[in-house]
Amino acid sequence: MKKIFIYHWLLLSVVVLLSNCKKFSDSVTKDPNKPTKASGTQLIANAELTLPTLSSSPYGVHYPQYLSNTSFTDNSRYTTVNFNFYSFYTGPLNDLENVLTQPLDATQGPIANQIAIAKILKAYFFWHMTDRWGPLPYSEALKGRINFTPKYDSQQAIYTAAFKLLDEANSGIVTTNGDIKNDIVYNGDITKWKKLGNTIHLLMALRLSKVDPGTGSTEFNKALTRGIMTVNTDNLAYPSAADPDNENYWYTSFTRLGRNWFALSKPLVDYMLPLNDPRLPVFGNKNNAGNYVGLEYGKAVPNSDDINNVSLLGSSLRQQTSPVYLVTYAQALFAMAEAAKLGWIGGGDATAKNNYDLAIQTSIAQWTGSTTGADAYLAQSQVQYNPATAIMQIAYQRWVHLFLHGYEGWAEWRRTGYPVLTAAPGANGDRIPRREGYPTQEQTNNTGNYQAAVSSFPYGGADDLNARVWWDKQ
Repeated sequence: MKKIFIYHWLLLSVVVLLSNCKKFSDSVTKDPNKPTKASGTQLIANAELTLPTLSSSPYGVHYPQYLSNTSFTDNSRYTTVNFNFYSFYTGPLNDLENVLTQPLDATQGPIANQIAIAKILKAYFFWHMTDRWGPLPYSEALKGRINFTPKYDSQQAIYTAAFKLLDEANSGIVTTNGDIKNDIVYNGDITKWKKLGNTIHLLMALRLSKVDPGTGSTEFNKALTRGIMTVNTDNLAYPSAADPDNENYWYTSFTRLGRNWFALSKPLVDYMLPLNDPRLPVFGNKNNAGNYVGLEYGKAVPNSDDINNVSLLGSSLRQQTSPVYLVTYAQALFAMAEAAKLGWIGGGDATAKNNYDLAIQTSIAQWTGSTTGADAYLAQSQVQYNPATAIMQIAYQRWVHLFLHGYEGWAEWRRTGYPVLTAAPGANGDRIPRREGYPTQEQTNNTGNYQAAVSSFPYGGADDLNARVWWDKQ
């Protein structure tokens, strides 16, 4: 008998709904102090537990060439083509959908704010996903048994829907006595959630700079007017915990598993070292000879001597409780610098320079804990804002700032073309990937909709690493 996959990632929502059905005995046996149904804020917290996976990844860090492998170099050579997105649907998106569709408890915080936070996170997860895969199940997804084979929506449609979610979140938030319970990342602080939603909105808008600058400019200014991050303490930084289930990914790899597999890449060190970048001692350790040395990117055959001769990922970034930076104030400042240069906001080069300088200062403060060295760094001719090369300078500095947030750094590289990078020799036809392939199960789980999605790629191509997503217009 042919084995049938009936969209197990959507069935989970059916299981959750069925588990909420009350039995006759509930009225007699249920202990009110041990609820069997998760509250809205508990579901939000459960979704938040997935946030570090958007950054901490043995794959994402290699596309923008932040890290090189000292051992097992397949990831930096793009060996994996197809990546599974089911866990997003069965995990955080299912949790958030339940927040948006089930009755909520006002004792956990204003219901309006629980809904707003769920919408911000839903938009954020789908933004991350569609930038990796392109078209995805959206409008017909998360429907349980109503639809086991959802269609794929275009990336443009998903962006439009995400902007709408963020609009609704911003307008729905209640700031007076508005904090919620069980919040892992902001401890319930709704004002920070409001800033986060608008900052995500602003960054998404900039992604449209080449494919739809009119819409991008409109959405960018809408978010800016509503209020974005203003200090580093507004950053969305996942607080890793001192327990094996929630510890920093790089701690697990280096310390718990003893794998010294990740070193700073040669392209990154070659850019940072000549500029005496104060972030470099944080990003990487010195080698055994006391120097900062990047490892050749994408080596076909690793060398056992590399571990001692190159700079491994910095010790402070791989502690058990090292935070995972996801959306940051400096990132928003770089976006505003570029927007000013593009003419999306007023002030021209003067505004662009002010935001560019502040972005670098803020980035240095985020990574090092102070602005020491920032003035000297900015005073160098190669770093000083130059109207003739501003877009390139902003892109390079943003690339440095987004260190370890590989998928975001990769997205900005695809959009801007900077930094100038060379693919791993002989890998993927000597091409850096432009997207990730769909999970192979989709070819049998959802055949017709899968085929329609592939045929709808805006610039053509196959379901591989080389087709371009909608906004990746050159």
